[in-house]
Amino acid sequence: MTTLHDFEVRRLDGAPVSLGEFRGQVVLVVNTASQCGFTPQLGGLEALHARFQDRGFAVLGFPCNQFGGQEPGSAEEIGSFCQRNYGVSFPMMEKIDVNGANAAPLYRWLTSEKPGLLGTQAIKWNFTKFLVGRDGQVIRRYAPLDKPESIAADIEAALGAG
Repeated sequence: MTTLHDFEVRRLDGAPVSLGEFRGQVVLVVNTASQCGFTPQLGGLEALHARFQDRGFAVLGFPCNQFGGQEPGSAEEIGSFCQRNYGVSFPMMEKIDVNGANAAPLYRWLTSEKPGLLGTQAIKWNFTKFLVGRDGQVIRRYAPLDKPESIAADIEAALGAG
C-alpha cells in the first residue's frame, strides 16, 4: 500500500527530500501561491506548524502556478516572500503542478486517496490541504476556504491517535 512516505520531492533549493523523513509525524500538505487571495493563510499555516511541531507535526508547502498564474516567481523569490511576509519556517518545496499530465506523483496519489466534492480528483485552487496521519495515510482533504486554524482540532486528534 502506498503512503506519503513512499514519495521523494525537492526543496525550493532543489535538494531531494524523501518524505520517509516524516514517518511517524502528522503532516499537512498544502499547495501554495504568493499572489492568491488565500496567501494570508501562510501565516495561519506557520502558526499551526509552530504550535504542533514539537509533538510531531509538519506543514509542507508546495508552490503551484496553475491557478491564475499566482505563483510566477523563482524558487528564490518564493522562499524570500514566504519568509519575509509570513515568517514561514516550515519546509517549502519546489514549484510543482498539482493537476494535469505533469502533476507531481505525490499529488496524483493525494487526490486519488481523497477526492474532492462529487468525487473530482482535480485540485480546484491554491491552498487545498491534505492532512496525513503518522502512518502516511490521508485522513482528510480541506478546501481552500478552510482556514488553517479551523483544522487545529483535527491535527490535535491525529497527533493523539499516534
